[in-house]
Amino acid sequence: MAALEGAWKEALEGEFHKPYYKELFGFVKQEYATKVIYPPSELIFTALHLTPLDKVKVVILGQDPYHEPGQAMGMSFSVPEGVEIPPSLKNIYKEIHEDVGEKIPATGDLTGWAEQGVLLLNAVLTVCAHRANSHKGKGWENFTDAIIKAVDEQDRPIVFLLWGRNARDKKDLITNPGHLVLEAAHPSPLSAYNGFFGCRHFSKCNRFLADNGVEPIDWGAL
Repeated sequence: MAALEGAWKEALEGEFHKPYYKELFGFVKQEYATKVIYPPSELIFTALHLTPLDKVKVVILGQDPYHEPGQAMGMSFSVPEGVEIPPSLKNIYKEIHEDVGEKIPATGDLTGWAEQGVLLLNAVLTVCAHRANSHKGKGWENFTDAIIKAVDEQDRPIVFLLWGRNARDKKDLITNPGHLVLEAAHPSPLSAYNGFFGCRHFSKCNRFLADNGVEPIDWGAL
C-alpha cells in the first residue's frame, strides 16, 4: 500500500496503531500474496492521494472496488480510460446530463472530479477477483469511517452524497451542521428508478458550494 502523506497522514496516523488495522494489514498482505486482488496494491489509496484532506469539497461513497480485471483504480465508481463504463456510472452520467446539462462522457475515469475536490471513497478498499464484498468485515470499514470523520471535522462547507442503503448507513458519522448531506437510491440499474434518477444532487451540490463561496464542481471536466 502506498504511504499516506500530508493532512491525511496526520488525521489517520492513530488508526495505523490500532489492533484492527494491524490485523487488516496482515490480512490484506496475505490476500495479495496468494490471490488476485483489486485494485493493484499501489492504487488502494488513490482517492486520498488525488484529493487531499484540505481540498475535499464533496464526498461520494461507494461500497467496494470493482471485482473484474482492469476496472478498479482506487476510486469509487471510476474505471480507467478505455475500460467500458459500468452500469452504475452510466446512470450517474445520465442524471448529471438531465440535472446540469453536461454531455455524457466517453470515459469512466473520474480523476477529473477527484482533482477538483471530489473524494471518491469506497467503504471497503480491496476485493478478491470475481467476488463482490469478499473483503467486507475485515477492518476496512473502521478505517474508512475514520476518513469520513476526518472530513466531517473540517471547518468548511462540504457535501456528502449518500446513494443506497450502505452509504446512507454512514449518515450518523456526519455531525457537523455546516455540511450538506444528500441521500438517494443507489444508481445501480436495480434501484436507479427508485429515487436516484431525478434526485438533482449535482445541481444541489453546486448550489450549496456556490452559496458558501466555494468553487462548484465542473461535472463535465473528465
